[in-house]
Parts: sequence; C-alpha cells; structure tokens
Amino acid sequence: MLIIKCMEENKMASLVKKIKIEYTLEVLTGLHIGGSSDNVEIGGIDNPVIKLSDGKPYIPGSSLKGKIRCLLEQEAGVRKVGDSEEVNKLFGSSAGDKGTPSKVIFRDAYLTEDSINKLETSDYLPMPYTENKYENVIDRVTGKAAHPRQMERVPARVEFKGEIILNIWDTDKEQEFTDMLNKGINLLENDYLGGSGTRGYGQVKIKREKTVVLSAENDWEPKTNE
Repeated sequence: MLIIKCMEENKMASLVKKIKIEYTLEVLTGLHIGGSSDNVEIGGIDNPVIKLSDGKPYIPGSSLKGKIRCLLEQEAGVRKVGDSEEVNKLFGSSAGDKGTPSKVIFRDAYLTEDSINKLETSDYLPMPYTENKYENVIDRVTGKAAHPRQMERVPARVEFKGEIILNIWDTDKEQEFTDMLNKGINLLENDYLGGSGTRGYGQVKIKREKTVVLSAENDWEPKTNE
C-alpha cells in the first residue's frame, strides 16, 4: 500500500486533450496596436501600428492574451497580475518555484484574404492597409488645439483570422477553463483591444468559426466541431 501511494504521489499530470478554436476577429472601430516608431520620417506617422515585414498589420497573440487576462482579473477583483488563483490556473503564473505554465495559447492573428483585397483596392486609405487619424490636445484656457499628432489605425470592418489552443490535463476541470475563456472573450467584446479605447478605438467582435479537438484517446487525430 505504501509503495502504491508513493507512486501515485510522484505521478505527473498528463496532457489528454487540445481544443483548438479557430476564430474571425472583426474590427468595429479603428484599431491601434502600437509598433516601432524608430524610423519615423519628417511628416510621417507619429504612432504606427505593428506590422509584418510586408507592411500588413497583424494582431499579436500577446495583445489578445494580456487583455483578456487583465479583464478576467478585474472581474475577480484582484489588485495586480497574478493575484487570482483561478485565472492563474488557465493563464499561468511566474511566481518562483510555485509558478505554473499557461494552459492557453493565443496565436498571432492575420488579415483575411478578403480584407487584404479590400484594403489594397481602397481609394480612401492614405497608406497601404491602414488609415491615419489626426488628434490634438485642447488647451482648457485658450480653447486652442496643441500638440497635434497622427495615429495610424487599422480601419473598421477589417477582419483577422486567428486561433486559440486550450490544453487540458487529466487533473483539470475542462468546463471551468472553457467557461472562463468564453467569459474573457465576452468581456473583451464589451471593452476594447489596443490603445486609446476610451476615445473610441479598438471595439472588436470575435466569431468562433470552428473547434477542433485533439486527444490522447484518439492518438491526437483532429475531430472537428463546426
């Protein structure tokens, strides 16, 4: 009995399932996720968006994951990142030896082919794939505009394709994790992604297109739930 008990205590948890959620993210209002401005030229954009090497904007998985985690922690009422044990179970924690790995993976999201075609043929964009918006600070005393700047944005009605992968271990309660992830997405849709959200930027809509389940039981062969 003692030997069996020791073996059970030393047994590590096993990965039993991967749930891959393929989604389309629609930009409802201009989206600004900042990129590097190291090479800005005179007269150029002050605040560029992040782009691939070919100039197409994309949404980093880290931006989605960080925002959804932040919203879930706000809902849990914690003061700082990592203070919610329940959120840590899904998103991971780096608290020294007691840290836990993240069980959810957010891939980078890329423009759909339809959006690429629309942006490349648009007559209304001053730059390939993006728009620029002029902003000013209003002096409260004189009423005059000051400190003008240009903000680069992904225009409204553009769509991105991405995927989220949820890893399930044999010690996990799958429904709790899927419910938390869905709640985080719902919170994001009623908040904003990227910068300047309180000024109207970054409203998004996420449509779950397809769920693919891979499991140890099926030798990691995909099973699709449309």
